[in-house]
Amino acid sequence: MRTPNLNALRMFDAAARHLNFRIAAEELNLTQGAVAQQVRQLEADLGQVLFHRKARGLALTETGESYHRPIFRALAIIDDATQKLRPETARITLSVTPSFAAKWLVPRLSRFEEAHPEIDLRTVASERIADFQPDGVDIAIRHGHPPFERGTHSTLLAPLDLCAVSSPGYAKSAAPIDRFKDFTAHRLIQDSHIFWETLFEQCGTTARHRIMQFNQTSLAMDAAANGQGIALAPRLLVAEEIARGRLVMLWRDRSEDQSGYHIVHPIAARPNPARDAVVAWILFEAERTGDLNPSR
Repeated sequence: MRTPNLNALRMFDAAARHLNFRIAAEELNLTQGAVAQQVRQLEADLGQVLFHRKARGLALTETGESYHRPIFRALAIIDDATQKLRPETARITLSVTPSFAAKWLVPRLSRFEEAHPEIDLRTVASERIADFQPDGVDIAIRHGHPPFERGTHSTLLAPLDLCAVSSPGYAKSAAPIDRFKDFTAHRLIQDSHIFWETLFEQCGTTARHRIMQFNQTSLAMDAAANGQGIALAPRLLVAEEIARGRLVMLWRDRSEDQSGYHIVHPIAARPNPARDAVVAWILFEAERTGDLNPSR
């Protein structure tokens, strides 16, 4: 009997944990066919049937179940030994949009350094949606509705909670706003999400003036803070500047069916304490400023 290679054992372990070749393949960043072939070869090498193939997924045979327990422990020992050889500082890469980085993350990073000096948190700010495996990303902040990519786990960071904001000076001198349609008479600013146009279309109206357009939310917020008009932006991003008095809130979307910001990361085969610490810190920071509570 040939000694099984480590890759085949890792594929067997993933398939045994998920009881599904497709999900095991997503975890390992391989094709479903590659995983199934390696498991078949492992069974041939061992001369044993490890899985019952069913119409929907897999089931371990009695032999497969007894074989998986020590294999799972052995792989955990290997991973633990390898982890101990690495430098003490754990490195986590976080993918965010430039606006999220500038308006929410960067002002809080000093607190992360104080709380977790053992973690090297690296931020990748881009409008492009990062791929976890090819781009080496551990965590991403996604805007939208779950579910996201297969093989990932998502946690709600904050609802979209759109707010219409302007500078204090603009708010004092502007015409009164008693209902949403009153915004059509104002100088308006929007980013690439075109929220103003979408909301006006839902109300059956249009803006009376040309809407100032930016490709990033942070730029629209800065234009509003400089008195150039009223911008629509998620509360998660404007809360800090409202608290500082740089912006004032003129309206807030209270609808229940909203998209939101989510923390997304791959479903890992092994524990990742550093990644979990970053996720917990992000949630804590959002909660301490009320960003997790849409009723505030």
